[in-house]
Amino acid sequence: MLADEGNTTAHLGTLTDDLLLPKEWISSLIAFIAGALPAWRDDPRRAEETAENQLTKQLCGRLNSLCRHTPGWNFLQFRREEPDESDGRRAIDLVASPAGTIIWISGRSYDDFQYLLPIECKRLPTPEGKDRDPREYVITGSSSTGGIQRFKAGHHGDQHERAAMIGYVQANDVTHWHKTVGTWIDDLATNSVTGWSVADKLTLASHDKTTRVATLASTHDRTKGITSNIQIDHLWVEMCSTRDQST
Repeated sequence: MLADEGNTTAHLGTLTDDLLLPKEWISSLIAFIAGALPAWRDDPRRAEETAENQLTKQLCGRLNSLCRHTPGWNFLQFRREEPDESDGRRAIDLVASPAGTIIWISGRSYDDFQYLLPIECKRLPTPEGKDRDPREYVITGSSSTGGIQRFKAGHHGDQHERAAMIGYVQANDVTHWHKTVGTWIDDLATNSVTGWSVADKLTLASHDKTTRVATLASTHDRTKGITSNIQIDHLWVEMCSTRDQST
């Protein structure tokens, strides 16, 4: 009896059975996040915010709620400001991670203490301020804090082949920013900025003008001795909500 009780105590809080998922499952995860964006933005209970950190905090809470209440997704959790796996001094805005299970994808295991998908969040346009670069979604000229730049340099997600970026579109629209981001990358390639070429440009995959959400994709060479490319799925949500339009 004591032995039984000891075994029960020893296993409290341990992980459940392993879950084997195909490599393509990451695309389903990204679609899940994209599908959550319109209702999150338009929820009348959501406090109006413009700051990136506050928006990401709100979105993280919504995604965790959806995981708990959506069949087939309760083995996931989302976390904010997660230390990068290779350099704990750098924090990733948002990550998707297992919740109480071990997930296997392409022969690699992930548990509560690892993340499946690194996600960088950026405002479009970049807020004005000292040392801010208008091109921050892509690159910053005086540091290495640009969104795509971090993934290309291996500062974020160097152990992953897939990543995501969420763009909070707070002025103009998806069409404007797709063209603008493309121009920034064209300029980097034309000016022979090390590591950049027209191959880094974003391809528009979908743009729902009713929900005002777009999905884009890009693939990038990486530095720091990383031989594999990284594929970034970009989810852009126009933050002018239906409640704004009704006033």
